[in-house]
Amino acid sequence: MKKIFAVFLCFVASVFANSDDTLLIVNKGVNLPKVVVKDKSNLKDAVLQKNFYNILLNDLKVSSNFEVLTSGDEKGNYVFEYILKQDSKGLNLNVIIKADAQIKSDKNYILPQIDQYPFLAHKGVKDSVSALGLPPVEWMDHKILIARNNNPKKTQIILADYTLTYQKVIIAGGLNLFPKWANKEQSEFFYTAYDQNIPTLYKFDLNTNKATRLLSSSGMLIASDVSEDGTKILATMAPQDQPDVYLYDLKAKRLEKITNYSGIDVNGNFIDNDTRVVFVSDRLGYPNIFVQKIGNSSAEQLVFHGRNNNHVSTYQNYIVYSSREPNQYGVFNIYLMSSKSDYIRQLTASGKNLFPRFSNDGGSIVFIKYLGEQTALGIIRVNANKSFYFPLKVGKIQSIDW
Repeated sequence: MKKIFAVFLCFVASVFANSDDTLLIVNKGVNLPKVVVKDKSNLKDAVLQKNFYNILLNDLKVSSNFEVLTSGDEKGNYVFEYILKQDSKGLNLNVIIKADAQIKSDKNYILPQIDQYPFLAHKGVKDSVSALGLPPVEWMDHKILIARNNNPKKTQIILADYTLTYQKVIIAGGLNLFPKWANKEQSEFFYTAYDQNIPTLYKFDLNTNKATRLLSSSGMLIASDVSEDGTKILATMAPQDQPDVYLYDLKAKRLEKITNYSGIDVNGNFIDNDTRVVFVSDRLGYPNIFVQKIGNSSAEQLVFHGRNNNHVSTYQNYIVYSSREPNQYGVFNIYLMSSKSDYIRQLTASGKNLFPRFSNDGGSIVFIKYLGEQTALGIIRVNANKSFYFPLKVGKIQSIDW
């Protein structure tokens, strides 16, 4: 059983990480409209004011819609002007967006939880981009779940913003792995806990801070994807030694075996309106991506590129996966393809890039990036052809979900 789990971990990656919004732009060269950022705040907490300003600048850069300036003539530019105030009720933010000397947007925000200020900055930038009619960044204020090793055989599940500036431990103690959002509202998530060494699937409610037990299975049990309506999940289970992909109906509490192969089938993801399942299998003698219609027992090879393809994720009919490069030791790059064509696009250029996950709008991909002895959370802006890295310093990230 330990062998199966070790092989699975080769499919699903681990990484080290923590804080700091260090940012690296991989690809430049496109002329973007300029945006001038003006901070009109006068907080007593100078550190908070500076941190908020830096996050705003990073957000505008990561949006890939602007060339960001900290001063300059307002003519011919967008102007992002804001005032951040702090009182006994929390933080108040006013954001005014100007273009051609005209006010395009004037919005106010209130945030009672001061430590969550990164989300306030993300929301302000997200709404401003939307008000200007630019390519949306709706993902920007979404929360990221991370399973992080903090002691031998112990992991924490933490909640973070995409820059990892905000981090909150949700579950601690024991071995808790593979968090997966359960709904679009991000109010619940699934995770696997080892209860007396038996993998057990739980659903955690962030509103009540309560976990509900769903399933147990010897060997392995991981929720890898959730159907569009949130009523079904795909799970990897190994009750008879070798792992297969299962469909679990959350309302009927009914379990259905989707794949039936004598080797390893893991990491199932819905595709094509939840009618088919994409998964990783070793049925060619190495990990590769296959697809199978739900209700049909035969699987088809989906990817004909590379000899070690893993960590698959899907959005509608798009597939993103990590692939080991031939003759380059330890180099894994991320590739994007569609189930409707044979075209494959390489999204990263070098190094070790694992565990890609689509944003809710499919326009961005989060992944785990190795940077020498350090690792980082990576963001790929697909249409802008840019990547941004947010390195972590402490701990080991075992898995992520966005």
